[in-house]
Amino acid sequence: MSRDVLLLADALAREKNVDLEIVFGALETALAHATKKRFQEEAEVRVQIDRRSGEYQAFRRWEVLPDDAEIEHPDHQLTLAEARERDPAIELGGFIEEPLEAVEFGRIGAQAAKQVILQKIRDAEREQILNDFLARDETLVFGTIKRMERGNAIVESGRIEGLLAKDQMILKENLRVGDRVRAYLMRVERGGRGPQLILSRTAPEFIMKLFELEVPEISERLIEIRAAARDPGIRAKIAVKSNDPRIDPQGTCIGVRGSRVTAVTNELNGERVDIILWSPDPAQFVINALAPAEVTSIVVDEERHAMDVVVDETQLANAIGRGGQNVRLASEMTGWEINIMTESESEEKKEQEAADIRQLFMEKLDVDQDVADVLVEEGFTSLEEVAYVPLSEMLEIEAFDEDSVNELRARARDALLTAAIAREETVEKAATDLMTLEGMDADTAARLTAQGIKSTEDLADLAVDDLVELVGMDEERAKALIMAARAPWFA
Repeated sequence: MSRDVLLLADALAREKNVDLEIVFGALETALAHATKKRFQEEAEVRVQIDRRSGEYQAFRRWEVLPDDAEIEHPDHQLTLAEARERDPAIELGGFIEEPLEAVEFGRIGAQAAKQVILQKIRDAEREQILNDFLARDETLVFGTIKRMERGNAIVESGRIEGLLAKDQMILKENLRVGDRVRAYLMRVERGGRGPQLILSRTAPEFIMKLFELEVPEISERLIEIRAAARDPGIRAKIAVKSNDPRIDPQGTCIGVRGSRVTAVTNELNGERVDIILWSPDPAQFVINALAPAEVTSIVVDEERHAMDVVVDETQLANAIGRGGQNVRLASEMTGWEINIMTESESEEKKEQEAADIRQLFMEKLDVDQDVADVLVEEGFTSLEEVAYVPLSEMLEIEAFDEDSVNELRARARDALLTAAIAREETVEKAATDLMTLEGMDADTAARLTAQGIKSTEDLADLAVDDLVELVGMDEERAKALIMAARAPWFA
């Protein structure tokens, strides 16, 4: 019978064009499955075939778990202490094996063995086809809709299947069985039914790949698409950059009489595409992204990663777009929060900010409105600036003499010091409160207070995931600390 095993393995490997080792693995699984049927309990069986002689051996095996572990499957699990009674050298995570009499190859349920072997080989074939596909580094998939399942489309591309979920289809497009479609490969999922391509027609990367297909200059790296944002099926924006000063990236992507952009639009069910120039300057990039609206001025707030964009009253509708679409797409593409406002709204905001800063200076520096107004007019926006801007710069202010400047700087530093002491006291008080919890340590308490968690009540309101993310602790400890903080709720 050993010769029969070798002959069968060789024949299947040749017929299915798969590695011989995969066939041997499938045969071992089939033999193990047949041997396992001898036991009424849920035994775990391993079969090993000698690749040279075709002889095979069967073993019943038990997995070795820690002594304090809960044994859920005693038919194929043992604690470490129990395992060492059989084999003193066994280690945690290993297996205790006991030889079994192998079933006769000819007496295996032929149909069951055949199904196991063929399934293993089919899985190996799919995996090999997928690996060949991924090796080509293709992310744009072109295939035929094979069937529809609950609104999702199963797309066949060569010998590979992909899933185009309903929420990844373009709005109002009516895809049917037999239709030829293009889609972007987001990822590969390996499940019980084998590897499957997960596709999308709504991802921003899809429109980038379509332009790469239509515009040879992109694949030749003469032009780059640096960013994209989409409202699938309605409108999209892409930012392009030329690596060759002789090439107009916008005109090249549009094509003669709009031929190239029209081809992309047709593929996207009529989605209108704005092609804008990318800029390394964030402010200019935002101005370009808001086209066709014309921008009057722009104020960049690096700390909030936001920009206040001022437009003329007549340009407000264009800048915002229908339902806020234009500004939303521009914000997604640039990565900046964009606040659109008219000139009058901008003036009101500036006046309010100036009034807030003026009030701050009057309170913290103990000065009258005239002095505060001078500081605001000279561009000072914080106590830190008054305290630490170079002395020579402040002495250039005509309204102040040297004594006035020194006094203002001293008052600003005193105010900052007072605020820092108050903050430190608040942090110490918060850390003391948190340290009352069982399992809390000083380092964790300090990190929590730095993140704004200043009391056990604040900690109790957190979810486990939030605490894990805030301080990087393991989930079990986070759960224990939160439950300790919530103990008064159940008292």
